[in-house]
Formats: sequence, C-alpha cells, structure tokens
Amino acid sequence: MRLILGLAFCTGLAFPAFAGTLDDAKARGTLRVGTPGDYAPFSLHLPDGSYRGADVTEAEKLAQHLGLRLEWVPTSWSKLADDTKAGKFDLAVGGISITPARREWADFSTVLVSDGKRPYARCADKDRYTTLAAIDQPDVRVVENPGGSNEAFAKANLPHAKVTIFPDNTKIADEIIAGREDVMVTDGVEADHNALVHPELCAVPVAEPFTHFQNAFLLQKDLALKTAVDAFLEAEIKSGAWSATLTEAEKQP
Repeated sequence: MRLILGLAFCTGLAFPAFAGTLDDAKARGTLRVGTPGDYAPFSLHLPDGSYRGADVTEAEKLAQHLGLRLEWVPTSWSKLADDTKAGKFDLAVGGISITPARREWADFSTVLVSDGKRPYARCADKDRYTTLAAIDQPDVRVVENPGGSNEAFAKANLPHAKVTIFPDNTKIADEIIAGREDVMVTDGVEADHNALVHPELCAVPVAEPFTHFQNAFLLQKDLALKTAVDAFLEAEIKSGAWSATLTEAEKQP
C-alpha cells in the first residue's frame, strides 16, 4: 500500500483522511476500522447498526487503549483490497486470513488464530462429507460467500460440485438447514460456531483440515501502527483476555 501523506498544519487541517497511519489516526482522534461484518464469531453487523464479535471487542479495546474514538467502516470481502488501497480505514478486522496476495497491499498484526478449512453440514449428513473427494461430486450442493478465501478455495478445489456463491454469509447456515444447500467449506472456527448455535448443523469430522492458515488484523503499511497494534494484541493474548473473548463470542448466535 503506497500512502500519500499530507502536512499537519497549525489550523488543525491535518493529514488527509485516506492516509491510514497511526499519526493520522491520532491527528483525527479516530481509529477507522473496516469490517465485512458477516463472519461469526469474529464480526457481525447487527440490525440496529452495531457490531458484535471477538474482533469487534478487541478493536474497541484497542481504540480505548490508544485514546481514540472508534469509527466503523463497512466493507466486504470482494471490496477489501480496493478499500484498503483507497485508505478507507486504518485497519480491518473480522477473521481475516493472512495470504501472500493480501501481503502485497497490506500488513498484518500478530497472529490471533491458527485455523484451516473444514466443512459443516446438516447433522444427518456429517459422515458423508469427510473428504474433499466426497464433497467434489456433481450431486453435492456447496455454498460459499463471495469475494474471500472460501470462494477461492471452492473454485480451486471443487470443480465438479455444484457451487453456489451466496451473497449473505450470515444466512448460509439457514440455506443448509432448509435443505437448499448441502455443505459449506469454511474456516474451522466458523464451522464450529455454526454447529454450536444451530442444533441442526454439525462440523464434519474430517481427519485433517483441508488447509492451514492464520487470521489476524489487516493493517495499513505503517510501522508505528503495526507496533502499537501488535503490542496491544500480544498483551491480550498473554493475559488470556483474547482467548476469553473468543470463547464468549463463539457462544453467541
């Protein structure tokens, strides 16, 4: 991410809003945090306009720690790259995977979760989809959300299955419960969360996750921002606060 920096004037007309550095955030008095808001247990955009989830709680605590107001900036998985490059937020949260492609235009915080792609399905079918080969069949209806690593995984690994890209990730569990779709391959945390809050659904007992990856906060490329965020998150991890926050968020529907 190449950032264009403005000059700080005595009048208070400081850095342009799209700069995205920690100095800019302090000059504004606001930490701008982007999130798709559709991925429990990390970040959910609620009907009343508020946000809930483990990453949401940590972002709120981070802003308070830095002495800044928190400003939520809606984004989506398909717009995450463009919105980051445009400097619409200082950092983004919501269960974001660290990938080489994303590292080209963003930085990442210290790792919060190590995970892997796993399926979930109706409990009656949980022993049917235990391998990629079993899922990658013409009669299997796979559903994924658009624009993120789930869609990319399905396109790369499930060429024979009937893959539907469903626009609202918060409703995918309902599609499977209703029998309109059969299975979703997603981050293991999300598979376990949906199994926990929907008694009709089960995390499929695979021998090993289909992939291995790590989740973190996505950051604008600013060393001061990364240093501050990492110091805060590492303290949260060491104290056990992050683990407690994630565990509590996993219980919420």
